Amino acid sequence: MDGAPHNILCISEQDLHTPLERLLWAEVQRLTKEVAELRVLLAKALKTSSTSSKPPSSDIVKPEKPLSIMPGGKRKLGGQPGHPKHERTAFAPEEVAATHVYTLDACPVCHGRGIPRPNEPPRIVQQAEVEAPQIKVEEHRGLACWCPRCEHLYYAPLPPEVEKGGLVGPILTAQIAYMKSALHASFTNIRTYVRDVMGLTISRGQLSKIIQKVSEALEGPYSDLLLLPRSEKILNVDETGHKDNGARFWTWCFRAQDSDRGPYAVFKVSESRGSQVLLEVLGREFDGTLGCDCFSAYLKYMKDCSIPVQLCLAHFIRDVKFLTTLADAATVAYGQRLLRDLRALFWVFHRRDKIKPAAFTYLLHQGRDLILAEAQHHVPAAPDAQRIANRMRQYGESYFTFITTPGLEPTNNLAEQAIRFLTIDRHITQGTRGENGCRWSERIWTVLATCALQGRSAYDYLVDVVQAHFNGRPIPSLLYNPP
Repeated sequence: MDGAPHNILCISEQDLHTPLERLLWAEVQRLTKEVAELRVLLAKALKTSSTSSKPPSSDIVKPEKPLSIMPGGKRKLGGQPGHPKHERTAFAPEEVAATHVYTLDACPVCHGRGIPRPNEPPRIVQQAEVEAPQIKVEEHRGLACWCPRCEHLYYAPLPPEVEKGGLVGPILTAQIAYMKSALHASFTNIRTYVRDVMGLTISRGQLSKIIQKVSEALEGPYSDLLLLPRSEKILNVDETGHKDNGARFWTWCFRAQDSDRGPYAVFKVSESRGSQVLLEVLGREFDGTLGCDCFSAYLKYMKDCSIPVQLCLAHFIRDVKFLTTLADAATVAYGQRLLRDLRALFWVFHRRDKIKPAAFTYLLHQGRDLILAEAQHHVPAAPDAQRIANRMRQYGESYFTFITTPGLEPTNNLAEQAIRFLTIDRHITQGTRGENGCRWSERIWTVLATCALQGRSAYDYLVDVVQAHFNGRPIPSLLYNPP
């Protein structure tokens, strides 16, 4: 290359004179492009829950926790210095079945005569224990009666709770349903527990029938709750995968936080992940604001029905963070500028109680305008950066609906929190095996999530539901103020 060696990365094609130089230059260009592509693939493969929508459980390699400054470099087990001490509340006197008093007649060390000190508070240990046996067996006999006119043998009717319950009464039925759902127990484990602890042998088929009875009892409360989302002013929605006999299904979660009937979450298992599910549940007349992520089904529903949505800013921040992990310097700088403006916006948002309302609204609008402008300013040619810019160009305003909608959160955390325990259940149970299983799942998940949001005991609710169902009484509602 005309005497002194050149850095081949700094020359242009016009500086090449020989075929060998042009061949080497082309090879360097090819390898440079390949390295850039591999760096992008590596960054995508190393995505974590902080740079994508992946769940935290997908973080295979996590950084080691920093060690506390302690002698020997290790933290002590148990509570750490400065942490408040947590102790359970003592049982109330009316909850204590019996009180046992113990005295000392002599000193346990020197064996000298002890002097009682009635004014000193005693040492108290409250112990909870289960009474045995766990079950009681009652026999119900319907006596026979012969009718000479009809020439037929009739039997006296049994109480409705006995007819519907059969072998298992309402409370044990509710316990089995609770173990199957809230505790993620399999039929095999439930059968083992009932046999070994309660002394009752019961088949897996009978357990399946018991679960189906509870599912039928929950049909009414579930159907009533499924009608409510379409009338909400603010609703958060999310969806996750579900397996039914190996087929790909989806579980949709609709969560209302500030409903007039109290907070609730209702689930729907469907074969589809498309916008038709939203049309089925919410209809075209939905007049509220939908909090969701940027999945295509929500965008289509937003466009077809002309409804306002709040796209999840947390998802957007993860995508922007991913830009800062790439090799291209311009893309990294672009991502860092967006993150700077997003942090400033959330700094204002989290101080809404300390800023005057007019100033708070002004600062949020100003932060929004800065982010929208920055997203279109000096956008690198990298595909990931262009994707962010295009999304903000098309849907940017929908990321900031919360500014003008009181009570609306900028993220979709409410729906994601409600749907989180489904992933645990999915890993343990491996999905469902037919229509009955799908209906049971969506109904019992609705009960568990709604009771948790309302601070109610799901077990107590199941007991009330089963008892009412077996006795032919109205089923208790999941709502605070049922009609």
